[in-house]
Amino acid sequence: MDAIRTRIAGRALATGDRLPSVRAFAETMGVSPSTVVEAYDRLAAEGVIKARRGSGFYVTGANMPPLSVGEIGPRRDRAVDPFWVSRQSLDADATMAMPGCGWLPADWMPNAALRRGLRELARSDSSLLCDYGSTRGSLKLRRLLLGRFADEGIEAGANQLLLTGSGTQAIDLICRYLLHPGDTVLIDDPGYFNFQALLRAHRVEIVGIPHTQSGPDIAAFEAALHAYRPRLYITNAALHNPTGATMSPRTAHRLLSAAAAHDLVIVEDDILVEFEPSPSPRLAVLDGLDRVIRIGSFSKTLSASARCGYIAARADWIDGLVDLQVATSFGGPSPMATELLADVLAGGSYRKHIAELRQRLARSRDQAAQRLAPLGIVPWTMPRGGFYLWCRLPEGLDSADIARRCMDAGVILAPGNVFSISQSAAPFVRFNVAQMEGDRVYEALHVAMATAR
Repeated sequence: MDAIRTRIAGRALATGDRLPSVRAFAETMGVSPSTVVEAYDRLAAEGVIKARRGSGFYVTGANMPPLSVGEIGPRRDRAVDPFWVSRQSLDADATMAMPGCGWLPADWMPNAALRRGLRELARSDSSLLCDYGSTRGSLKLRRLLLGRFADEGIEAGANQLLLTGSGTQAIDLICRYLLHPGDTVLIDDPGYFNFQALLRAHRVEIVGIPHTQSGPDIAAFEAALHAYRPRLYITNAALHNPTGATMSPRTAHRLLSAAAAHDLVIVEDDILVEFEPSPSPRLAVLDGLDRVIRIGSFSKTLSASARCGYIAARADWIDGLVDLQVATSFGGPSPMATELLADVLAGGSYRKHIAELRQRLARSRDQAAQRLAPLGIVPWTMPRGGFYLWCRLPEGLDSADIARRCMDAGVILAPGNVFSISQSAAPFVRFNVAQMEGDRVYEALHVAMATAR
């Protein structure tokens, strides 16, 4: 009964949907058919489902609980649940160490430039402080972004760019616009865990593509195109989250050729692009924003408090996405946020800030790798930039268990299976090297691993 209620709460079963047959559900649950019959009868008595003679049992819609995204898909141990990592990191207080989070420490950000921008903002016209955002977002910020695209080789017009409330909202809008429940979407395995959570909320089928040090496994990618006819593929081409890998030119060209042959749309999340020491192959650059949609935001480099994201795509898709953002948010992102970000980006200190971040992160990556080595924790690859290290634990240790033990010591980790749709990354942990200064993280790991053996 709980299993059926969980499926209904997660909208895996909606009003009018037929429940699995008694025999099929008995096999799934590992119980006898008579147990399933009794469960169905009890649910029918409560009005949750109803029987149709000769047809089976169907969801009535009565007593339908609110949507519970956390219940979508199989329920797993909370230590390997993406929501567990997100909640612990977002709700952590100043006493917690957070090598499992996905952002830089506040004192690494351009606080002086942000404060100058806020002072200028306070003297702005009242309409900027009080009015709704325009449908496409700040023209000033969009022009800055288009200029940076042109430097990369993307010739895009103002009608090909939309500002959004965040990078996550950008993906959500694309999913709303292009997907229907039951569609198939490809993601990397391992890959950014919130892609899984968001896609489950859209009730689509998710297929993982093994990720290698040069990008997605092309053979597996092409096989998935033939087997599942997916609608979307979502990936990071550069400084992949969580592995830190960068897609090779050969993989990028084969990926785009396969996508064109199967009418697949690619969403390229470029949120970490600024941390690359030199440009790597970009799907959006090679494709020219034909079937590749680029998304990004400023939360990693400027501020996660002044949130703003963007979508760069074909002009006809942007038109549809503009209307969808109006329907769901009544306009573009906060004018105060976009004005602040545009002022900082246009200022002379931004490039210096990024250059300093790259150097500081390079030192932190090396130091973290050196300090993890005596513990037997080894990087899967040494990234060209960014702040993630994807590391393998010593033989026989499970990262979910280590994460639970470290949590007791006030240290938040991101265990490997959080990132794996196939649940095949139990020996791995993603470390944020910017959040590992001092001894606390290493001491917690040492104790957790010693007690786990």
